[in-house]
Amino acid sequence: MTLIIRTFTKADEAAVVVLWRAAGLLRPWNDPHRDIARKQTMQPELFLVGELGGEIIASAMAGYDGHRGSVYYLAVSPDHHREGHARAIMAEVERRLLALGCPKLNLMVRHDNRPAIGFYERIAYDEQAVVVLGKRLVVDEPASHH
Repeated sequence: MTLIIRTFTKADEAAVVVLWRAAGLLRPWNDPHRDIARKQTMQPELFLVGELGGEIIASAMAGYDGHRGSVYYLAVSPDHHREGHARAIMAEVERRLLALGCPKLNLMVRHDNRPAIGFYERIAYDEQAVVVLGKRLVVDEPASHH
């Protein structure tokens, strides 16, 4: 079966949150439903899902600010690891960002997530000599389990 990559629709939300939970991406300080709602207000065409046999098994949320692109929530169902789906959805992210004139894509991986780092290195990403700093502007309530 071929992975069908398309833009996220509101009907995909429950399945995407289940996918993120299965992929270990959720953290108490990030409400996935709020993150999805926020993405729907900014470049929703850069929020992608991958469907296999009618089931959402992959996702990637990308953005472009006019200087750099970014990607978050890259996920593939644990039942479908090492089948080329992450590579396929990242290629579509890169294609869409390039079409917008994006010259470089940055992403953040937790320092202890060696499998993810290895994956990105295999698709030609390299570690940058930067420190990522952050500041929370909106403090969300802890995510509820919908």
